[in-house]
Amino acid sequence: MKLRLPIVREGARRYRLHYAATSLGLLLLSNAAYAQSGQTAAISIKLDSPAHKVSPMLYGLMTEEINFSYDGGLYAEMVRNRTFGGRRHSQPAHWFVVEHGNSSGKMEIDDSNGPSEALQNSLLIDVAKADAQNPLGVYNEGYWGMAVHPNTTYKASFYAKTDQADEGPINLSLINNDSGKVVASAASGAISGQWKRYEVLLKTGQVEPSSKNHLQLTVSHPGKVWISLVSLFPPTYKDRDNGNRPDLMEKMKAMNPKFLRLPGGNYLEGDEIQDRFDWKTTIGPLVDRPTHPSPWRYQSSDGMGLLEFLEWTEDLDIEPVLAVYAGYSLKGAHVNAGPALTPYVQDALDEIEFATGGTDTPWGKKRAQLGHPKPFPLHYVEIGNEDWFDRSGSYESRFAQFDKAIKARYPNLKTIATMPLKRIKPDVQDDHYYLRAVESYEHASKYDTADRNGPKIFVGEWATREGSPTPNLNSALGDAALMTGFERNSDLIVMASYAPMFVNVNPGGMQWESDLIGYDAMSSYGSPSYYAQVLFAKYLGDTVPTSSADHLSQRFFYSATTSGAQKKLYLKLVNGNSVPQTVTLHLEGKRVQPTGIVETLGGNNPAETNSITEQKRIVPVRSELTGIKETFEHTVPAYSIQILELSTD
Repeated sequence: MKLRLPIVREGARRYRLHYAATSLGLLLLSNAAYAQSGQTAAISIKLDSPAHKVSPMLYGLMTEEINFSYDGGLYAEMVRNRTFGGRRHSQPAHWFVVEHGNSSGKMEIDDSNGPSEALQNSLLIDVAKADAQNPLGVYNEGYWGMAVHPNTTYKASFYAKTDQADEGPINLSLINNDSGKVVASAASGAISGQWKRYEVLLKTGQVEPSSKNHLQLTVSHPGKVWISLVSLFPPTYKDRDNGNRPDLMEKMKAMNPKFLRLPGGNYLEGDEIQDRFDWKTTIGPLVDRPTHPSPWRYQSSDGMGLLEFLEWTEDLDIEPVLAVYAGYSLKGAHVNAGPALTPYVQDALDEIEFATGGTDTPWGKKRAQLGHPKPFPLHYVEIGNEDWFDRSGSYESRFAQFDKAIKARYPNLKTIATMPLKRIKPDVQDDHYYLRAVESYEHASKYDTADRNGPKIFVGEWATREGSPTPNLNSALGDAALMTGFERNSDLIVMASYAPMFVNVNPGGMQWESDLIGYDAMSSYGSPSYYAQVLFAKYLGDTVPTSSADHLSQRFFYSATTSGAQKKLYLKLVNGNSVPQTVTLHLEGKRVQPTGIVETLGGNNPAETNSITEQKRIVPVRSELTGIKETFEHTVPAYSIQILELSTD
């Protein structure tokens, strides 16, 4: 995704502050001059004169393992550190011994005894004393708790073995942290002397919804018991095994996306080459996935593997934009083009085959064996991520080697370069930028005069960054200004995806501020910027009509698209000013109906925002718009985004 904080050195920080302050001063002067001039702002749209088509994949999704986006977020697993890779002072992080009555024992990580080649360690529960009335075991606290709902079934599973012939079952319980009451419980089959997977169902009754719960595993006999890959899943989106949180999937679906850039940015590269997203280790049974470190200082469970990413796109009826590792990692290690890079190129070809190949291909057959015989659609492959940070200057030659091999095998695929190239013209170039609102206003016209003879543009990561943990209204205004530019220039910009998308708002959950959607174990909410995304994608036509504007304030932005099939004009108006802005609208070439719809997203001041405790303070408001004519005046409230949906003949 991007470099970890701090993202700029001190000298660059001073420049950025100077730039922002200067831009702010210019905008204030411009707005004052506009207010004093008395000139009427006007927008003219020629409905019968198309300028160009809108990219059919303009708005999409991007995230990665940051801010507990997958583990502790979208990926619905409730057990934290389920394979005991995370440690604190030699003890497994987030796991604790529980002794009932006069039972006694201890736990320790056993690095020499695991259920598979990939998972070679386990948690040893060494029980000195226990019986049915006085069991001993361990409990897991989850990701800042475990959300429990009434009349709900939770699927638990684990691997276990014992050194006792009569150890009996492991008892699993969901227990409320405050009351100590058991809210659901079940027992496994008798534990054997060999590693084996066990499954149980935990069913709640009429309990109060709460995240203040933990999962407990206990035994009732002395002896040694080893456990690994302890898992607990709530109901998931579309009931997928190893699936995703329904509320977060629904929020993404409401964004009307067309693609998912996967598996992420920095997460693709890893800190070191061995820490990259090595896709072949993320497919198949969970017990065969070794996990790996995320660049954002925690271990990834790899429960969200390549197939789960692809199924995510399938569940939302969107396409993957597949990023392949291209031989550069975050701390500077790189692989030179040539024979040393060849294995990584082959990995990329295999990855594309896994996603798109028929069952008569080796990797397509593997995908079918994993339960998905149907290939996934794929049109774009991104080669690397933010390779402008590679000071070796090797990217262009690395890109060329990947591009040549991919095009030879898959001539219909388009490749995306992660930086400008000098000797090669890629199909698409990926632009990334993170801005303050005042910079976003300046940036909104960036592509208006851009060269149309170069590569197409994918704005793969972008955001206005004000507000924490999620962006505030000022960010939403900046984002909306940028999106008007994306739409006006959607002959050049083929795709755009905000980043990052997710943040766990609990203390310690955030590594990057201003993230689109916030959540804890119980619930989630959309930021003002999220609702701006929803509106812009919801009201998007297939054609950009010819238009012009006069005397608009520098904090006022617009874009227009039309839908021929639906006979609609979608006009987006963004007012970042502290006072309402009146604009005269001239609609030429087609007759418009006298009534329409307007959706407004706005607030009282730029710092206003949504939060986990006040989730819908700023949301779109839909109302009827009347008095529509060929020429009419419309006033946009201060600090607001409006979408006008007008019907045409």
